[in-house]
Amino acid sequence: MHLIPAIDLMNNKIVRLVQGEIKTAKFYEQFGEPIEAAKRWCCEGAGKLHIIDLDAAFGQGNNHTVIAEIAKNIDLPIQVGGGIHSFEIAEKLFSTGITQVMLGSLAFKDATVITRLQDKFGKDSVIVALDNKNGQVMIDGWRTTTNMTLQNSLDKFIKLGVKWFLVTSIVYDGSLSGPDFETLAKIVNCSGAKILAAGGIGSIEDLVNLEKIGVEGAVIGKALYEGRFTLKQAIQEIGV
Repeated sequence: MHLIPAIDLMNNKIVRLVQGEIKTAKFYEQFGEPIEAAKRWCCEGAGKLHIIDLDAAFGQGNNHTVIAEIAKNIDLPIQVGGGIHSFEIAEKLFSTGITQVMLGSLAFKDATVITRLQDKFGKDSVIVALDNKNGQVMIDGWRTTTNMTLQNSLDKFIKLGVKWFLVTSIVYDGSLSGPDFETLAKIVNCSGAKILAAGGIGSIEDLVNLEKIGVEGAVIGKALYEGRFTLKQAIQEIGV
């Protein structure tokens, strides 16, 4: 199972939110600039990085310059999400050297973009983000509820050739109380789907249980920044 450290960006700084609410923003300046954190995760053994541009997600500018700096200086696969509202924005991000884009709102509003990106950048270039609240998928920075369930969404996008899905439980996000194991267990066996789990991870035991469920990877954010465990410790227990 891949262990993927998260770098959430706001105002060019590392930040964590709880359930996607801006008012809960906590900045982690003790980790230095985002590039320093990226280098730290690289040194601790990360196999890839997960970057979310929260400013772009909330329509308040973007952190593309920071993302480009990380991509230029870190020799790891990088997946980027947040505010990717067009093919052109995704294309611009790919030009910086990242390897995957995570599409939420755009995937649901114009699924043809997925095929265009796959044709140009490869079948593994797109991760569809299934941010859900009690099983209903939400978009627009977690502010709009769709009429799609997790299972409906998986069925739809698998037919379009999507292999990778980021499944985030909004209710559990930032809680450190453990992931939504029940929901993840139900969907992880979907044919051909590679599931990345996010939201609620608070301990190495959580990671062990996610591995047992069979997810492809776990995105770890707040637990690392709050010192619940180190990435190195997690990798020693699980792998990368």
